[in-house]
Amino acid sequence: MQSLTITQYPTSISPPRLDLYPLRQTAASNLSTPTSGNNRRGMAASRRESTSFKSLAARGTSIAEDDDDGYCTLLDFAGNGREGTNVGDDLVVLLYHLQHACKRIASLVASPYNSSLGKLSVNSSSGSDRDAPKPLDIVTNDIILSSLRNSGKVAVMASEENETPTWIKDDGPYVVVVDPLDGSRNIDASIPTGTIFGIYNRLVELDHLPVGEKAELNSLQRGNRLVASGYVLYSSATILCVTLGSGTHAFTLDHSTGEFVLTHQNIKIPTRGQIYSVNDARYFDWPEGLRKYIDTVRQGKGENPKKYSARYICSLVADLHRTLLYGGVAMNPRDHLRLVYEGNPLAFLVEQAGGKASDGKREILSIQPVKLHQRLPLFLGSVEDVAELESYGDVQQTVNPGYEV
Repeated sequence: MQSLTITQYPTSISPPRLDLYPLRQTAASNLSTPTSGNNRRGMAASRRESTSFKSLAARGTSIAEDDDDGYCTLLDFAGNGREGTNVGDDLVVLLYHLQHACKRIASLVASPYNSSLGKLSVNSSSGSDRDAPKPLDIVTNDIILSSLRNSGKVAVMASEENETPTWIKDDGPYVVVVDPLDGSRNIDASIPTGTIFGIYNRLVELDHLPVGEKAELNSLQRGNRLVASGYVLYSSATILCVTLGSGTHAFTLDHSTGEFVLTHQNIKIPTRGQIYSVNDARYFDWPEGLRKYIDTVRQGKGENPKKYSARYICSLVADLHRTLLYGGVAMNPRDHLRLVYEGNPLAFLVEQAGGKASDGKREILSIQPVKLHQRLPLFLGSVEDVAELESYGDVQQTVNPGYEV
């Protein structure tokens, strides 16, 4: 067999000199899984320098102006208090285990062996056949559950893939709600997918209740009680976007080091965009108000005189990520998306970026969940765009004939 060689591609840009930056010890050789919140410095010490991200940081030192090399990982950011809030040791440990799970999922969805996993369905009592979980969903769900167990910081996990929450640890300080793999039914077409998560404090006043009851009530907290939330986008880059309650920040996975590196600090969604994201093949099922809004903005006759463009990936995380960066509205007018696992975590993230999250009538974070798998319409995006859409009144699609895929 021919030995592996490095191919030199013709380019006017010289490759980076790896010897310019001394490498620190790798996580694989030097980092053990933290079992206590006191290991914050130990986790941060696992950081390895990346030439590519150091170059990025050198061109934009605002990423971490007080760092000598501009290289800031997720754990550096949370553990060193860069966000301006008092992020406790327990949350840093939990973030360590969550990001570890998402790295495993990123590798899984990029694997040539995920195709058969993505196509086969398994029996489920949690909705229609179209929404029935697939083996790939189950695998990612198990990966996250395992990581949360190992963290020692989680009392209960509620997942879109499970009918009931899973009680993990009586004295775990946190509750985690999660959609393990959003968009998984399109994975065999290599469409971007994502993981969505939200983190609450455990309600200690419920500790006296039976396990099943306290697990469910802890998971049904209102969205305005979230401590942190985020998503991970699995696409051409793997991006972890998170808020810890003071701004929204994105970290890109550097595959040369295995670290999530800060690339978008303090994201601010534009107050108005020029893009709407919705499946407008369903135009004739929409209520009059929504049709009128879309007709108006794409003709440039709305409050924004520019004509809007449609951009729709059919992956909630991907559509929202673009909306965060460019502005506009990402929406699903049907009562299809789940409040607990998708609506609340993403609404918190959007509002922390200066945007607006609505079901067409109410702010998402003000809605009290009454069921674990409660569904609702969802409109996320620029504050002026969402407010203009709401002003049309009748934007929630109540007629749902069902769509075969």
